[in-house]
Amino acid sequence: MTKILACVDGSIYAQSVCDHAAWAATRMQVPVELVHSLGRRETSSSHYDLSGSLEFGEREALLADLTELDEKKSKVAARRGRLVLDQAAARLTEDGVPEVVHRLRHGDVADAIGDMEGDARLVIIGKRGEAADFAKGHLGSNLERVIRASKKPVLVASRAFQPIRRFMVAFDGGRSSPQIVERLIASPLLVDVACHLFMVGEPSGDAGERLHAAQKQLQDAGYDVTVGTASGDADEVIAERVKRDEIDLLVMGAYGHSRIRSLIVGSTTTRLIQSCAIPMLVIR
Repeated sequence: MTKILACVDGSIYAQSVCDHAAWAATRMQVPVELVHSLGRRETSSSHYDLSGSLEFGEREALLADLTELDEKKSKVAARRGRLVLDQAAARLTEDGVPEVVHRLRHGDVADAIGDMEGDARLVIIGKRGEAADFAKGHLGSNLERVIRASKKPVLVASRAFQPIRRFMVAFDGGRSSPQIVERLIASPLLVDVACHLFMVGEPSGDAGERLHAAQKQLQDAGYDVTVGTASGDADEVIAERVKRDEIDLLVMGAYGHSRIRSLIVGSTTTRLIQSCAIPMLVIR
């Protein structure tokens, strides 16, 4: 059975993740599996340094107290996690999703996704989590690890869900670009949504041929496609076009695997996630 895997925590993005999951589940006709991970830092007091001048008996007593504290923190975190999952499941049910399951996991959320995404068609996570510094615009600490580790398309939810009427494909013209188009065509997620195929760079040579081939593939698959190109810094130009053309969803490639490609593609992906107020669908 295929599914959508949605990551929820206690942040303000949890409701948006649920709303994006409900939208995607309705279009793809698959159930939603919710996951909440209890990070190690939420339940562990192991960072305390007890190597100072404490006497042996005092140190042993303090260690016992810390162990008891960890057990209490673990129980409270588990109760809170179950409440987060119950509230998320209730919101999905209200949004009309007929089948919702949820799991409470211990450890890093990226590890949980790796264990659970085998039969998933889509992973959804909020742009920022509970640990993010909103004042400085920091992304969630788990977001980049999830995108880099996941083999599935990752939908990065914006702060609040808005209807998806028009999406943009950030087409870089490289050899891996057609794979993004192939993944779009294979999924019903965006099939009747207006598509803008956009490339930063000159539409000539191999890149231009791939751009026109992608346009034809999408049109043959039933997409309403427009094409645009521009010169300049990729993340700045794309962010400007997203705002100008009132794009509701940005689709682009995931981080590269080689060191050089990671520096180029990965940094652009991260900056666009930070600068664009809309959700992003990141496809490997």
